[in-house]
Amino acid sequence: MADAALWYWPLDTAGGSVNFVMLLNWTVMILYNYFSAMFVGPGYVPLGWTPEKSQDCMYLQYCKVCQSYKAPRSHHCRKCNRCVMKMDHHCPWINNCCGYQNHASFTLFLLLAPLGCIHASFIFIMTMYTQLYNRISFGWSSVKIDMSAAKRDPRPIIPFGLSAFAASLFALGLALGTTIAVGMLFIIQMKVILTNKTSIESWIEEKAKDRIQYYQTGETFIFPYDMGSKWKNFRQVFTWSGIPEGDGLDWPVRDGCHQYSLTIEQLKQKADKRVRSVKTFFTTPCTEEPRIALSKGDLILATRGLKHWMYGEKILISAADGGIRERGWFPRKCVEKYQYDSEAYQPVSSYVAYLHDALLLCAIPVKEMLNHEAMS
Repeated sequence: MADAALWYWPLDTAGGSVNFVMLLNWTVMILYNYFSAMFVGPGYVPLGWTPEKSQDCMYLQYCKVCQSYKAPRSHHCRKCNRCVMKMDHHCPWINNCCGYQNHASFTLFLLLAPLGCIHASFIFIMTMYTQLYNRISFGWSSVKIDMSAAKRDPRPIIPFGLSAFAASLFALGLALGTTIAVGMLFIIQMKVILTNKTSIESWIEEKAKDRIQYYQTGETFIFPYDMGSKWKNFRQVFTWSGIPEGDGLDWPVRDGCHQYSLTIEQLKQKADKRVRSVKTFFTTPCTEEPRIALSKGDLILATRGLKHWMYGEKILISAADGGIRERGWFPRKCVEKYQYDSEAYQPVSSYVAYLHDALLLCAIPVKEMLNHEAMS
């Protein structure tokens, strides 16, 4: 705002007034949508929620943390510790999830922030250009710049010295970087909105294609929430009232699909993940996912793995565990495959790791590894 007043004083001309009002408008709209996305939140599935028809529970996953079934298009967020309606992703910028209720506000923020930064960049460039031009002295053999005062305007409205020039140059770099980074995020969000998907659902659709190709089942997966029209998909998120359509639990679906088409596919992928062999890679788990401490005799459902690490979930047998899910990475050397009775442990898969007596033989190196990975 200081640079805008210095370059184009708003009280003298109509152009300066329009420029300053537009700058204020960008600022207010960006902050409004930013705080709306932050404090309105994505909307959460009610604790203990179950579908109206009890027979529909077979099509849904059960969340042990929320003690409720996961409604269609909802996912559990480990950061928020709740099942989020139409979850797209957890955004650290707003310290909240982007989902059903705040998807429009978040997307508008991604649109308005680059537009405001483009306007600010133009102001920074013009201010630095005009102020430098007023301070340059052209001689026969040299060019001198005096930042102490403008030669053509001895009484500037706002002082513009070397520190102000450096601050404007730094702000210009931030504005250009924000324009590129946030602008790319806006393009990504608009792509998923125009197909009425979320980032998670796009990933589920890709895994569905991979599953069908892997097993050669011949089936065809049709994403159920794409209305077939970009305008109809757009209206699912953006409305004149600002309140998204629906209640976040029931969604309109395209012809040939029903309300649980996507959840059935998720159940198939979950079963497929349990059946497929654990793959081995060459890198360590560079991720924010937690490690879990193991004891002799623990049963672990292993779903994926690296060269020296595996990822899985503890199988809780006793009622004293309280149904709390404990998932994370653990050393591969600590475990071996365990043949189990499928009727005794439900639900588990054929790939189960069992801590055995070899842990005692490797007690020292395993303990050092656990301490190194903050697993004590």
